[in-house]
Amino acid sequence: MKRETQKIRLAIPKGRQQEEIVALLADAGLSISVNSKGYRPACSDDRFEVKLLKAANIPKLIEYGAHDLGITGHDWIEETGADVAELLDTGLLPVKLVSAAPKGSDPFSRRDGQSLIVASEYESITRNYMERKGGEYRYLRTYGATEVFPPEDADLIVDNTATGSALRSNGLEVIDEILQSSTRLIASKDAVNNPACREVIDEVVMLISSVLEGRRRVLLDMNVSAEAIDRVIELLPAMKSPTVQPLRGNGGFAVRVAILRSDVPKVLPAVLRAGATDVLQTAVQKVVA
Repeated sequence: MKRETQKIRLAIPKGRQQEEIVALLADAGLSISVNSKGYRPACSDDRFEVKLLKAANIPKLIEYGAHDLGITGHDWIEETGADVAELLDTGLLPVKLVSAAPKGSDPFSRRDGQSLIVASEYESITRNYMERKGGEYRYLRTYGATEVFPPEDADLIVDNTATGSALRSNGLEVIDEILQSSTRLIASKDAVNNPACREVIDEVVMLISSVLEGRRRVLLDMNVSAEAIDRVIELLPAMKSPTVQPLRGNGGFAVRVAILRSDVPKVLPAVLRAGATDVLQTAVQKVVA
């Protein structure tokens, strides 16, 4: 498929994933100007041509070469069987794809001779799952709100869930977990094999990875006396080693370290007990190792 100019064509999902993905791209330096009606938003980096599409359509369009880069859920990559290069698991918007049925029911043990009605947006994944389970079934395609179909309109559903609350509120319980999904950065194989495209693609992967790593970490700055410096350093889980600089007038040391955000509750009290003072915690925008 010919393009008029050598731009990287980027497809991102329109809908519930859009806000979080646009925020991630903005933090990476690619600001997308989205409005409520447009499907071709402008990008702050003129190397990119952006289009908003349904997440389910993105994998195959990437495979066909209509777009070079795309962001979509792993569930839709699996559902469509798209032949694409998966570049990065962002970990954003994690969900599980599950089968679920009315609480207390066992749809696979029914003995009335009737085939099960299985409702889902995911036809390929559902059919593969049902073939593994065995038994007669009829597939019913849904277009959202799949959890409302049982018990009157379906015996079983295959749907994605983040917390399970929508399932529980509709009287359903999980039968099987089929796969885990999160938001992935993918590329067409032609784009990956094109040196000009690949250079830009590698930059995007690096920038997004640095933002994701930055979100996992914080900077801790502290002052530490000469007597306490060894005790404090031993407590700091630095990426490599802490930055230590002498304070003016032999007043001890200034220590800076990037640590995992999840480590703060145990590290901060420990360094204070060990003699650190004047501790500042700062958010990290990017980490490039």
